[in-house]
Formats: sequence, C-alpha cells, structure tokens
Amino acid sequence: MKKNVLVAVFSASGVTKRVGEEIARIAGADFYEIVPKQRYTGADLNWMNKNSRSSVEMNDPSARPEIAGDVLDMAAYDTVIVGFPIWWGVAPRIIETFLESYDFSGKKIIPFCTSGGSGVGRSDVALHKNVTGDVKWEKGRQINRPKEAEIRRWLDEVL
Repeated sequence: MKKNVLVAVFSASGVTKRVGEEIARIAGADFYEIVPKQRYTGADLNWMNKNSRSSVEMNDPSARPEIAGDVLDMAAYDTVIVGFPIWWGVAPRIIETFLESYDFSGKKIIPFCTSGGSGVGRSDVALHKNVTGDVKWEKGRQINRPKEAEIRRWLDEVL
C-alpha cells in the first residue's frame, strides 16, 4: 500500500477512532485524530436535547468547532482518508472545519463513516463543497467494525 496516506478521524465515542486506527495500520498510513478544542461531554452529545452543543452545531450550517491541533505536514500526503460518525444524517461540523483548514489540491480524499443507523447518505457529496482546488474524491463508505478482510478489500479499491 502507499506510504503517503493520512487517516484523519473525528470520534466522539471512540468507535470511529478504533476503525480509523485499524485502517491506518492495514494501509501503513499515518493516523491523526481530529480533536475538538473543547471536547464533547455526554450532555453535549445528547441529540434528543435541542439545546445540546451537538444539536445547536448541527442546526447551524455555519458552525465550525475549533480543532485542538494541526496535521504537522499536510503537504507530505497525497491521499487523505477522513473518518467520522454520522450526526443528523451528515458529517459533524468539525469535519467541515478540518476540510476548510488545509489545501487539498492534487490530493485524493476518501471519506468513511460509522453509524448506528444510517449509512454515508448525503454526507459524502455534501463535504465536497468544503474543499477547493483539484481534488479527487472517492465514494464514501460506511465501516462500523474494524474487520481486517473488509478493510483490505475496500483499501484495494480506493488506494
């Protein structure tokens, strides 16, 4: 597999992080966790509360939660696998923050998601608006469990 691959993952509960770490291991890629400057609490993630932080962010298309750190050298990568849980049918707003923070020109972006109920849905194409320049997008994929054989087959298709 390619060596200039970055797996960048936001994970609120740890599920997406575990899948992302396995993808990075199998691909021989670097791993970067997208950590919010202000971490989410259980109350923040209560999607049934319209006033919870996640509900407020997801109802505001302009919300861009801050990220705690930076990818050290994004220019070193020509493929970026971006992982996230599905919130309200799409990627969490922090993924938009991440995509708007770097120049992805000339890179391939491969999204994957985890979800307890819905699949990639419209989140895949919706993210395209957050990136400018000459970017090659691969179709998004839902991967809920770090099953090595499934991940290898998928990576063989997209890398």
